[in-house]
Amino acid sequence: GQSYEIRLLENRKLGEFQDLNTKYVKSIIRVVFHDRRLQYTEHQQLEGWRWSRPGDRILDIDIPLSVGILDPRASPTQLNTVEFLWDPSKRASAFIQVHCISTEFTPRKHGGEKGVPFRVQIDTFKQNENGEYTEHLHSASCQIKVFKPKGADRKQKTDREKMEKKTTQEKEKYQPSYETTILTECSPWPDVPYQMNNAPSPSYNNSPNSFNLGDGNSSPTHQMELLPPSNDHLLPSASIQDAQQWLHRNRFSPFCRLFSSFSGADLLKMSKEDFVQICGPADGIRLFNAIKGRNVRPKMTIYVCQEPEQNRSHLHQKRENGDGSLCVYHAIFLEELNTLELMEKIANLYSISPQQINRIYRQGPTGIHVLVSNEMVQNFQDESCFVISTLKGVYCCCCYLL
Repeated sequence: GQSYEIRLLENRKLGEFQDLNTKYVKSIIRVVFHDRRLQYTEHQQLEGWRWSRPGDRILDIDIPLSVGILDPRASPTQLNTVEFLWDPSKRASAFIQVHCISTEFTPRKHGGEKGVPFRVQIDTFKQNENGEYTEHLHSASCQIKVFKPKGADRKQKTDREKMEKKTTQEKEKYQPSYETTILTECSPWPDVPYQMNNAPSPSYNNSPNSFNLGDGNSSPTHQMELLPPSNDHLLPSASIQDAQQWLHRNRFSPFCRLFSSFSGADLLKMSKEDFVQICGPADGIRLFNAIKGRNVRPKMTIYVCQEPEQNRSHLHQKRENGDGSLCVYHAIFLEELNTLELMEKIANLYSISPQQINRIYRQGPTGIHVLVSNEMVQNFQDESCFVISTLKGVYCCCCYLL
């Protein structure tokens, strides 16, 4: 919640960006995970945070304190992102506020822990011929950790005490303290940011009848893309530029310079040993698997079908008679094996917001409704079939799934 200034300066070298013929540029500020381990599960981590802190944002811009910025925007679907326009020829400062702390993403989620490092990244773009701010100019970032005031004071005190115990030679290995941090130039953030579901949340929903899972026999009208598409395979026909973009999209930006003259065919001819030798064991194996298009088998697969209300009494009879036209099943692949993931996957399947699903029940013996827990999900049999029906919630925009 504390406001911190990010001062935006035009520091072009002589001869650089001479074609910058637009008055304004657009900067996008993001708070993302610095650890690669958490970057892989970024969507699940941020969605879990949203569920535990409904209505809150991860990143905000303090507009009254900011100077020289125009058209500031904070999208309700991108909780960790803000963007604005600014004039490089004039003074500009954006004051940002981070509303989540580093220990919210640690296993125990309470104080007394080191906390995960975040990264503040700023990507700047200029206008193209169509007036859209899509041409990349510059990207820079720095690492941050966020604590509540007492936790921050305690951490700084502990750090000072540790430094005082070190010898002069050991102290030379560490950077000295500075009043300000100069952000380090880095690769642009991948094109697909974290997004909540495209369906409006209940607070933005004016229509009482907008919640609808569709007909039981119909497929979803569209599938929302929250993560980069899984069929983003590198093709042999890919040019050098296409190969560079593929590396960016799949989070291999640090190796773009190494493979700056490689086409898709060149990369596909390389062996696992080649990638390990060039990129190191961890990234080399990951890059090899991504290029070869190897999919990781999900921990569990279940099949779901939405049952129309009027067909409920005839479901078993028609199934026994071999009437296959009654229901169309959709596969749901589970990795985390918890209720939050199940709720998200069902919501994504039917193009609705997870917030509109209040609870999930399983019909038990004698027709009782059993609340679905994490333990129950973990004990589902692989490739189980479920029929989903909806029960109206107390509020018009919520429902219960059975």
